[in-house]
Amino acid sequence: MSATALRHDWTLAEVRALFQQPFNDLLFQAQGVHRQHFDPNRVQVSTLLSIKTGACPEDCKYCPQSGHYNTGLEKEKLMEVQKVLEAAAEAKAIGSTRFCMGAAWKHPSAKDMPYVLQMVQGVKALGLETCMTLGRLDQEQTRALADAGLDYYNHNLDTSPEFYGNIITTRTYGERLQTLAYVREAGMKICSGGILGMGESVDDRAGLLIQLANLPEHPESVPINMLVKVQGTPLAEEKDVDPFDFIRTLAVARILMPKSHVRLSAGREQMNEQMQSLAFLAGANSIFYGEKLLTTGNPQADKDMQLFARLGIQPEAREEHADEVHQAAIEQALVEQRNSELFYDAATA
Repeated sequence: MSATALRHDWTLAEVRALFQQPFNDLLFQAQGVHRQHFDPNRVQVSTLLSIKTGACPEDCKYCPQSGHYNTGLEKEKLMEVQKVLEAAAEAKAIGSTRFCMGAAWKHPSAKDMPYVLQMVQGVKALGLETCMTLGRLDQEQTRALADAGLDYYNHNLDTSPEFYGNIITTRTYGERLQTLAYVREAGMKICSGGILGMGESVDDRAGLLIQLANLPEHPESVPINMLVKVQGTPLAEEKDVDPFDFIRTLAVARILMPKSHVRLSAGREQMNEQMQSLAFLAGANSIFYGEKLLTTGNPQADKDMQLFARLGIQPEAREEHADEVHQAAIEQALVEQRNSELFYDAATA
């Protein structure tokens, strides 16, 4: 079977059709695409640390760190560089290969940038991949981060352009896309995804994925978050996302962006083991690992490893070694996929 071609011209009608497929057919297609590009039993493991917490001037209705809402979260200053490096070393010790640092800013200030750059350089020196999410960037800041050795920059689109104004008014969709363009121009990799469960429609979920898939280059990492409802935020009483709808979105993301890592991100603490297993079957192959995601809970590392053991999953090696380490496994997966398709064709003939 030939490898799925990378596309950047998806239409809403095409993506709607994917969402409307029978669940088993959609997962079968997504798993087939996944096996063309990845070892199906390897998952990339990241750790996320809040390096500056609370009092964010943005009004994102889902976020407990917004200064617009009273969620009882204590404001904290930018962490000391040494404490960040200590946390990175701990993350590496429990098996993470990427260390992500998030600051509750609309954009980084000139006085904080030198410390941020030191964090990037220090984490990089530990042998970890580096990722940061600092809000909107200008070109000078983007180049400085790239020069410091930052591997990934996270800047989520959150939802579709049509629904976006219902969630955020302090930053435009165009500004988010501009930051992603600056990141790509500077030679860094993009981490960008969105959140399910904010009251959006299926078309909004499709619209988010279309925005990401139709970028000139697909994001290397696509986090799909499930809303963590926090008292005090405007979305605290939103209806829960149907688990099958969440899995469908992961599967469509995998089909649209075949070579991207699709990450199970916020909300994983609310998912049981069966739901997480279906997520991996749908093509998710990255997780955040550790006890906390910025300010919300996350399954403890030992529980993740226990689930991995039960599923026969291993943490993925660092990206620069992935091709060499996993090429044989990927080729074997392709053989298995071809065999399964022959079986499927015979059974349905």
